[in-house]
Amino acid sequence: MNDKKPLMDYRRVQKLQTPLLLTGALLSGVGTSVSVPLVILGIAIMLFAIVIGVLYYRCPHCGRPLGRIGEGGAYCPHCGKALNAPVEEPVRSITVPAYAKLNLTLDILGKRDDGYHEMQMVMQTVSLHDDVTVTLTDGKGITCRVDGAALPCDERNLAVKAARAFCEAMDYGGGIDIALIKRIPSEAGMAGGSADAAAVLRALRELVSPTLTDERLEQISASVGSDVPFCIRGGTQLAEGRGEKLTVLKPAPRFFVAVCKPDFPISTPELFHRVDARTSRCRPDTDGICAALADGDMPRLARRMYNVFEDVLTHREGEIAAIKSRLLDGGALGAVMSGTGSAVFGLFADADSAAYAKRRLARDYQECFLTETIARLEI
Repeated sequence: MNDKKPLMDYRRVQKLQTPLLLTGALLSGVGTSVSVPLVILGIAIMLFAIVIGVLYYRCPHCGRPLGRIGEGGAYCPHCGKALNAPVEEPVRSITVPAYAKLNLTLDILGKRDDGYHEMQMVMQTVSLHDDVTVTLTDGKGITCRVDGAALPCDERNLAVKAARAFCEAMDYGGGIDIALIKRIPSEAGMAGGSADAAAVLRALRELVSPTLTDERLEQISASVGSDVPFCIRGGTQLAEGRGEKLTVLKPAPRFFVAVCKPDFPISTPELFHRVDARTSRCRPDTDGICAALADGDMPRLARRMYNVFEDVLTHREGEIAAIKSRLLDGGALGAVMSGTGSAVFGLFADADSAAYAKRRLARDYQECFLTETIARLEI
């Protein structure tokens, strides 16, 4: 963990050695005429001072040995920093963005023996994001605070679940505080909870174990939720299996995106039950959209967006189709429901058209957003 300080550095050694050597010499000198045990005590103190110098004459910045006391220059031979430079306090808190995702396609290939469904999805990161601040504390356990949404702060919150998974995987027992500022709408199919979980994992790696590999981080994330591995790096990816098997695709062209979330949730288990009970009449052209991405063909990509869950929406949920129509009427190249909904989004070639469509929808819906596609995250 990167907040561990050297037990002793060269400054402390020099300050401690001199009085110890003087005390030991004084006791030994007095002891020669008073008491043999006093001489032994004085010698022991001087030996202790020498041992401290040998073991702990270290750089105040990186903690590595400097060699013999009195040798060397003004700079550490290992990290190169000036030995008399102020020591930087270790980073104990970091704020990272948690970016939302959109499903350009969503297909269900069948139900698996383990009860999960075999999925095939093209997913895309957008700039709409939550802010996630992770702080290492001196206590124990995980605490969580949420601003901007009424969410639980126990392990029903994926951010807390992610922190717990990291602690178990890395055998870390320190205290962790998580503060979420929510902007991604809840129950929207935009992976708000998964994005927060991924941000927590990225932050904890930075604070606790900077050498942890991307592959290991993604393994930990897979135990938290199906969308979390995608949210670790984001960008444009093909997700298969439960969503954890990822293939990086050529980045999507820059789209401006208008998002509208109607004021009702859609039950995810109910949607899967409906899909299991019938044969889908329409399926997304996943290969076609991957080819459009490879060619950078914006119109062809947008036309091929589809979500099989739209095929099983009820009459009450028909509002989804109405929002799609309004986005298309407003100039969207394509429109589709994201994930299990209820958010609907349209892709636009220019920002003005997207902003206009968003303003029109905002007259009737409270949760409307203007965002844009972004590339794969650097972690």
